[in-house]
Amino acid sequence: MNVDGIENGIVLDHIKAGKAMLVYKYLHLQNVQSPVALIQNCTSSKMGKKDIVKISEDMDLDLDVLGFIDPGITVNYIKDGKRVVKKTITLPETLTNVLRCQNPRCITSTEQELPQVFKIVDRHHAQYRCIYCDTLVNAEAK
Repeated sequence: MNVDGIENGIVLDHIKAGKAMLVYKYLHLQNVQSPVALIQNCTSSKMGKKDIVKISEDMDLDLDVLGFIDPGITVNYIKDGKRVVKKTITLPETLTNVLRCQNPRCITSTEQELPQVFKIVDRHHAQYRCIYCDTLVNAEAK
């Protein structure tokens, strides 16, 4: 399969195989008016298999969401067919309105206008805690 490069936009590379649809969902790419390409299970010498997402539009990305989905993602900004900026992503310290607290006694269950805020407590296991009730969430449990 051959997928052309993009002239201007963003290429999300080194996504763990099978996670491109999560990227699509969490970044709300269904609302983008320009072409978006999801390439799954590409051969990668570094990773074995990987996914790639190409967006033919320059847009603001929530890098925290990307770090939550897969901290190994590389974000490449493309201008006139050339990469002008390359960013590597890590697990974010704080996640706001990405996860929902599953504790029915959490204040966010009754006060729904409150932001859903989680702080990282264990980078090695990708674990976050709700700042309101201390409920523990694993990032892998998305």
